[in-house]
Amino acid sequence: MKLLLVEDDRLIHEALKPLLTREGYAVEVAENGVDAEFLGLECPFDLIILDLGLPDKNGLEVLKSWRQQGMDTPVLILTARDAWHERVDGLKAGADDYLGKPFYSEELLARLQAISRRGAGHASNQLSWNGVSLDIDSQRANTRDGREIELTAIEFRLLRALMQEPRQVHSKTSLSERMYEEEQLRDSNVIEVYINRLRQHFGKDYIETRRGQGYRLRDGESLAS
Repeated sequence: MKLLLVEDDRLIHEALKPLLTREGYAVEVAENGVDAEFLGLECPFDLIILDLGLPDKNGLEVLKSWRQQGMDTPVLILTARDAWHERVDGLKAGADDYLGKPFYSEELLARLQAISRRGAGHASNQLSWNGVSLDIDSQRANTRDGREIELTAIEFRLLRALMQEPRQVHSKTSLSERMYEEEQLRDSNVIEVYINRLRQHFGKDYIETRRGQGYRLRDGESLAS
């Protein structure tokens, strides 16, 4: 899952980036409003953390611009501004949630998970498809025969991306963008390696290859046939 962290305070974003990475997010950072606006419109992010007090262009203007141009990525506002009317302005501009500074990292992570679940239409931190379940908190999966698998960070990101939209065909490029940060983008052949690792965990028939298109999880009828 790819996340854009918009924060001009280096102490904050240098502390948050490794925390978010450990939780399975591929994180890009923008330190001003102009860069943030461009990245939000040009890159396929799953979540955005947005500070309001940014140089060059404030966060509220950036958010309004995103929404006016049809960008519907979930946004969590993170700011030291604590007046109630500013929170209302942020929510009216299109924010999905609001967290004031200072904050506890556990609350930030919980709010991000809640926003992500709502966006994907899930009610809990458990994803499941055809007998395989994934616990987003522990980054562990259970197989169809009841075995528990402790996934690597990349395996977790890949399986989560597939399970959040199991009927969609995911191209190698789109999966790579959700699994890696920009400077870490890998050759598409690496995706094949991790797809095969997931097949080793959950069965060769669990993930379908659509030649020339990408990958998707097989539906129940295909597995049964």
